[in-house]
Amino acid sequence: SFSLDLESHNEFYEKSKGAYLKVYARVGLGDLTFITFASGGIFSKYSHEFQTLTNVGEDTIYLSREKNIAINKEVYNDEVLAELGLDRGSLEEVRAVEVGNIFPLGTRFAESAELTFEDADGTRKHPVMGSYGIGISRLMGVVVEALSDDAGIVWPESIAPFSVHLLSLQGGEEKAQELYEMLTNAGVEVMFDDRALRPGEKFADSDLIGIPHRIVVSTRSIEAGGAEYKKRTEKEGTILSFDEVVQKFQKKS
Repeated sequence: SFSLDLESHNEFYEKSKGAYLKVYARVGLGDLTFITFASGGIFSKYSHEFQTLTNVGEDTIYLSREKNIAINKEVYNDEVLAELGLDRGSLEEVRAVEVGNIFPLGTRFAESAELTFEDADGTRKHPVMGSYGIGISRLMGVVVEALSDDAGIVWPESIAPFSVHLLSLQGGEEKAQELYEMLTNAGVEVMFDDRALRPGEKFADSDLIGIPHRIVVSTRSIEAGGAEYKKRTEKEGTILSFDEVVQKFQKKS
């Protein structure tokens, strides 16, 4: 970012913090991700990391759940605690993975690049800069690590590769193809498993892949009135007519 002065930089910087937190909330990590004070290196006293709690994390942070902030171990000292109004005894030592960071750059790079702008009063000034990063591949890995269960991945709907995992079982192949066409014609993203495998294998693969919604078309479901629908996080499914299935996902879109 490039700002006219420190005040406008700080204003934008604080808005960026909020935007980052919205990203993590949308991908299902909101309750597990905390703004974490870390070293700002040569640029500023602090940088701000976004750390997601996980037992396999490579970082140690000290977390205040009351204030929803944390301190990276690298700057964990009495001076920082006092500045942030934190009591050492109230902090929780946890493992976490950094899924993003932001930090002020000041005018250091603008000066070295001789980058200036003309202010309203006609003077030449260096812009105050900031740096912002999210590691997308790392973020996806943390989503998988944090949200999976014993059976496999549990993708949040916001970033799932498909909305629906459609499985056809023996005797339901033609009807499954019909439902697939109905859903895709309605604009629903469908992963269609029409492989000639046993039901148990298909169910296990479906749980492992972790698409948010599963629909099964079989002889039994057809006799019961349509298709069996369940969310990835649910244990039991319900029978819906094909029209009801399509309506359900048209409402989501």
